[in-house]
Amino acid sequence: MKKFVLDHFEEFVNKRNAKVIRKNMTSDFYDHNGPGDKPAGVHEDEQMMLGMYKAMPDLRVTVLDMIAEGDKVVCRNVWRWTEPNTGKKLQFQGFVLWRFEGDQIAERWATVTAATEGSSWTQESE
Repeated sequence: MKKFVLDHFEEFVNKRNAKVIRKNMTSDFYDHNGPGDKPAGVHEDEQMMLGMYKAMPDLRVTVLDMIAEGDKVVCRNVWRWTEPNTGKKLQFQGFVLWRFEGDQIAERWATVTAATEGSSWTQESE
């Protein structure tokens, strides 16, 4: 499951393949903390990422820690990008809990920090 989550982040965020969500999530996937911190499904999360790709052309996510137990994976991650209008390096951090049903993700819970200026794009500062 940890490899699945890593691969999902890589495809969905770093490779900008929004359609992968339709393969990786169950048909009744439920995001408890979707766009605007409101419950959402696959469609809403896909649309959110399409908007993020446009607003943050160099967006990257790095998974820093992962723990898996039973049907759940939790990870701590950092999202980084350059603000197109100012050139400022920005980042936010978060925790995500994924619940699996078989070989797909059925639920997601997440918390994120407010975006701040990132001093470095390297892991040494994390």
